[in-house]
Amino acid sequence: MNISPRTLALLVIPPMMWAGNAVVGRMLVGTMPPVAMNALRWGLVAVLLAPLAWRVCRAPGRILARWPYLALIGTLGVGTYNALQYLALQTSTPINVTLIGASIPVWMMLVGRVGFGQTLQARQLVGAALSVLGVLLVLAQGQWSVLRQVQLVPGDLLMLLASLAWALYSWWLAQPPAHMRGDARPDWDWAEFLWVQVLFGGLWALGCSAVEASWIGAHTLPGAPAVSWWPQGWRTWAGLLFIAIGPSILAYRCWGLGVQAVGPNLAAFFINLTPVFAALWSALFLGQWPRWYHPCALLLITAGIAVSSGWVRLRSGRGQSHGAT
Repeated sequence: MNISPRTLALLVIPPMMWAGNAVVGRMLVGTMPPVAMNALRWGLVAVLLAPLAWRVCRAPGRILARWPYLALIGTLGVGTYNALQYLALQTSTPINVTLIGASIPVWMMLVGRVGFGQTLQARQLVGAALSVLGVLLVLAQGQWSVLRQVQLVPGDLLMLLASLAWALYSWWLAQPPAHMRGDARPDWDWAEFLWVQVLFGGLWALGCSAVEASWIGAHTLPGAPAVSWWPQGWRTWAGLLFIAIGPSILAYRCWGLGVQAVGPNLAAFFINLTPVFAALWSALFLGQWPRWYHPCALLLITAGIAVSSGWVRLRSGRGQSHGAT
C-alpha cells in the first residue's frame, strides 16, 4: 500500500505527541502531584474542546441513556490510563514507560481471548512471547539477575497496569453495546465523542486526585514543605498546555484520520515509533540516553507485533514478509 506524505504525517504525529507526553510528564515530576496533574490536564482538554463539542448538551437524554458505557470507557481511557502513566513516571524513565506501553497489542490479544472469546492462533502466541521478552528485558535493565531478585521499579509495574487498562478501553471501543452501534449510535463527531469521554473520565480523575490529596496530607511530615496543587511557574503551565493540546487533542484527531486512510492493522505499527521518539526527546531534554537494551527490546516488541498481526508468517520455521491491506 502506498502511503501519501499527508497520511504518513497523520500517522507519525500521534506517537511523537505520546512520546512527548511521557517526557513532559517526567519533567513535571515534583512540580505537582501526578494524579492532580492528570485531572488538570483533562480539565484543560474539556475547556479547549467545549467550543467544538458543546452541542451534545442539547440532547442530554442521549448521554444519560448510555452513561454506564460512557463512564466505563472514560474511566479507563481518560481517568485511569493517564493517571497510572504519570504515577509510573515518578520512578521510571520515559523510555521504559513507552517501551512497556508498546506491549499494549499483546494485552489486547489476551483481553480479547479472556473477555471476548477471541480465538488465538499460533502466530499470535509466538508474537506475544517475543513482545513479553522485550518488556522483561526493559524491566530487567539488561540484567536477568534483576528478575531473579525481583528488584522491579514500581513505575514499570504501574505502566504494565496502565497498558492493561488501555487494552480494556480499546476492546470496549471496538465492541460497544448495541446502543452505540449502527443506526442506534448518536451522530457525534470525533470532538463530541471525545468530550463526552473526558467529562466522565474527568469526574473519576477529580475523585482520584481528592484521594491523593488526603493520602499526601496524612503522610506529610511535620515541618515539611507544602505540596503545590496548582501549577507554579510558566514552565509547568507550558507543559500542561502541551499535554492538553498535543497528546490529547491533536494526536487523537490525527490518529483517527490516519486509521481511516490505511486501516487499523497498518496504523498499529506506527505506535512502535513512540519509544523511538521518547528516546530522542529524553536525550534532548532530560539528558537520559538510551541503554543498549532499549533498542533490543524495541526490536523484540516490534517483531512480536509483526508476527502476531500477520505481517510475518511462520512457515516451516521460516518467516515470510508480506504486506497488509
